[in-house]
Amino acid sequence: MTTLYSTAAQSAPQTLPGGFFRAVGAWVNGVVTYFAHRQAIKTLNELDDRALRDIGIERGRIESAVQGIADPTYGRMM
Repeated sequence: MTTLYSTAAQSAPQTLPGGFFRAVGAWVNGVVTYFAHRQAIKTLNELDDRALRDIGIERGRIESAVQGIADPTYGRMM
């Protein structure tokens, strides 16, 4: 038999230092993600058109592919 406590689903009380560190962590994560995306875009731009076609990316859609924006034409068979 499983016993559930109503307090188990409650979040911990927010404290000022905890909220500050979460905000700083989110900002750092955003900066790291930005630079990782920029590096991926740079690397993909260095590939020739044939290599991009092999992985299913058109040159004009590199940024949206790196950002994970879905394109309905990617899944189509030619």
